[in-house]
Amino acid sequence: MSPTFDGGQNGNLKRNDSAASIFEIGESDLSRLLERPRAINIERKRSFDERSISELSISSPPRNFYKNNENSSRVFESFGSIHSGVSTPRSFHCVETHPIVAEAWVALQRSIVHFRGQPVGTIAALDHSSEELNYDQVFVRDFVPSALAFLMNGEPEIVKNFLLKTLRLQSWEKKVDNFTLGAGVMPASFKVLHDPVRNSETIIADFGECAIGRVAPVDSGFWWIILLRAYTKSTGDTSLAELPECQRGIRLIMTLCLSEGFDTFPTLLCADGCSMIDRRMGVYGYPIEIQALFFMALRCALLLLKQDEEGKACAEVISKRLHALSYHMRNYFWLDIKQLNDIYRYKTEEYSHTAVNKFNVMPDSLPDWVFDFMPTRGGYFIGNVSPARMDFRWFCLGNCVAILSSLATPDQASAIMDLIESRWDELVGEMPLKICYPAMESHEWRIVTGCDPKNTSWSYHNGGSWPVLIWLLTAACIKSGRPQLARRAIELAETRLLKDHWPEYYDGKQGRYMGKQARKNQTWSIAGYLVAKMMLEDPSHLGMISLEEDKQMKPQMKRSASWMC
Repeated sequence: MSPTFDGGQNGNLKRNDSAASIFEIGESDLSRLLERPRAINIERKRSFDERSISELSISSPPRNFYKNNENSSRVFESFGSIHSGVSTPRSFHCVETHPIVAEAWVALQRSIVHFRGQPVGTIAALDHSSEELNYDQVFVRDFVPSALAFLMNGEPEIVKNFLLKTLRLQSWEKKVDNFTLGAGVMPASFKVLHDPVRNSETIIADFGECAIGRVAPVDSGFWWIILLRAYTKSTGDTSLAELPECQRGIRLIMTLCLSEGFDTFPTLLCADGCSMIDRRMGVYGYPIEIQALFFMALRCALLLLKQDEEGKACAEVISKRLHALSYHMRNYFWLDIKQLNDIYRYKTEEYSHTAVNKFNVMPDSLPDWVFDFMPTRGGYFIGNVSPARMDFRWFCLGNCVAILSSLATPDQASAIMDLIESRWDELVGEMPLKICYPAMESHEWRIVTGCDPKNTSWSYHNGGSWPVLIWLLTAACIKSGRPQLARRAIELAETRLLKDHWPEYYDGKQGRYMGKQARKNQTWSIAGYLVAKMMLEDPSHLGMISLEEDKQMKPQMKRSASWMC
């Protein structure tokens, strides 16, 4: 049963002890946190990314996409609650932008969820034509592009409320059947229930006990840390991250991920379905999406932790892991034409420290498609590396986050962009952007997905095209000095997104068809477009979601002699 919170008129929430895992939020505590005085905004020094962005060649110069009031004028002067209807914006300010931007903002505002009068997130989708299932909940990963859109538009309140609300949810005991989850686990989602009779509101949180396959969300904690850093970077307000509650939340997530075990690799071992790909898709083990988010969260945590005794101890462990993780990922997950040829020539059953084929990968397991897919110039981080197994599929989110976090070296980031440009038809097609490539078909689909009717070939997670990924592509393109690729993808998306009512995903090899089970008015499709558009118009926004290269990680480290052929 899902954890719940009851909120009455007096501001206190009652605990429902009948539930299997119950959580309560003291609204007085939340109000106390929200009402703390803001730190004085000081002039921020431009980061590596912000300095380099100004030197990019972009067809239109950086400018304010929306002018904010108090400091300037708001895009929307009045918003209605999602439960009471939405007001039509009385003022809308934009500069030479596409006409669907205004519609996108109206749709995003409709998705806002309130708890006791405060905005706390956005629901996954507002599609009344389909069964709601859990699309009426606030998902941690889904809210990230919405949060970035609000931050870029000068509306940080909803982001701050969301960060504090999910932090409170993290702090209570979590059970799935009779098993207690780690203290650092963040919820996958939460839902606000309104009781007009009792005049109270209840939050129901899901930590994986209601998810498909009952898998806890590994990525939620990482996105929470990344978003906390984005909030801090955007607002200049360090007081939120410095709260004892936030510092403890960061340390709990880090403790959960950095605990010692039987692992011989610095990567994070995961079950299938623990991230955006939340169904059985053969991504168990060490999926690139989780490793890239793990790396970025580690780096963000280093920036957010206070230099007190507990913070320093945690930071020391993080630093050691970062060095090992960056070396492992940059060497063993990276694939270009030279490395592909090396794997093709591998010997097997090697034993000793001088082994070349360290993971005992069978050359015959190389799929035929990868030889045609790999361009002469270009490369990417493959989907998974574990003993006797390499998943050569391309995964968009993992590779884009690798660029943004500087897990990818500058040369590797450039190679990823080369690959996207040379394989545009396969990875972008008629609608950005393939979540993974290629799709599994026939016998492989039956074995790996268990005959999943939602993940049929070139649909949903199995080679479907997801508009939300356009914000990650745009950020990666800007950081890599390829804004023209982002502009091309955005213009492609603009031809259909509004007309098709902002679908969750598209089907087909070219992304030509609206997904067979795709929800319309999918919030992160809307927010992903807005973030991409605003970032392209004003590339300085990249600073809140991008990390400059850490020279101490020595990105040019060479493979040991035992790896070389």
